[in-house]
Amino acid sequence: MDLSRYEPFPFQDTHAFNLATGSDKRSFPSHWHSFGEIILVGPGKKNIYKIGQKVYNLVEGDIVLIWPMEMHEIVDADRTCSIILQFSSGIADAVFDFKRIIHYYHNLHVVCINTHRKLALKLGDIARKMRDTFRSNNSNKEMLCTMLLFEFMLTLDEHKQELSGELTQSPSAVTSELFFKMIAVTDYIKNNLTNDMLTQAEMAKRAGISKDYFSRIFKEITGLNYNKWLNLIRVEKAVELMANVNISLTEIAMLSGFQSISSFNRVFKEQKNMSPSEYRAGFSI
Repeated sequence: MDLSRYEPFPFQDTHAFNLATGSDKRSFPSHWHSFGEIILVGPGKKNIYKIGQKVYNLVEGDIVLIWPMEMHEIVDADRTCSIILQFSSGIADAVFDFKRIIHYYHNLHVVCINTHRKLALKLGDIARKMRDTFRSNNSNKEMLCTMLLFEFMLTLDEHKQELSGELTQSPSAVTSELFFKMIAVTDYIKNNLTNDMLTQAEMAKRAGISKDYFSRIFKEITGLNYNKWLNLIRVEKAVELMANVNISLTEIAMLSGFQSISSFNRVFKEQKNMSPSEYRAGFSI
């Protein structure tokens, strides 16, 4: 493949990773895609990225985290020596811990080398290993890259206390039995988004615990309260469906579990800072 390419990177059925490095283009317009992205910022006088509505002026060694389906833009950056790793959202969907980490760190987009030097260096080393593995002739390189991606996310999660200033959540422990009950509940919700009985009270019954306890534990595991998480999942589903141009926004709203177009538009704009139609226009295959 041409390693100077950056966007778009369509994933084939058997490919979970893509890599870009060495691009001489300094910008790329606002867009989103279903896969996640890790960027190791290279040297250069300017490294300006925009994620959502926030602009980041970065330096060499900073780590950029772009979670699946997030609108982002390269405003002006020297990418000749940067590393861009893109991973399929299917990896996250298949592993609950991975999905939990994405939800927990959903508002963390940069690990700055100047403020979190040891962590940024660790993550940078893993990113370079992923790059080298992806470029190798190893027949198991995709599996090895997946293992390194898990190591990257585990390393990030091990430093949650250090990153607490950039997060809105605080860590806590949950028993394994309760943890797997919550896995069952979240899986049920994801597979039944059009069900009218997805209330917190009903899900607490499904988990076999009280509503108040469910509320506290749910936030500890996902980093969000139940209603915010449910809306996040609904919007994620809507964004996933937007890739199919044959489905109208009205159908997408209903299939994602929203009761009306007005509520769909309101919740979507709260999360993405733009309307569903504006967001759909930015889709990158």
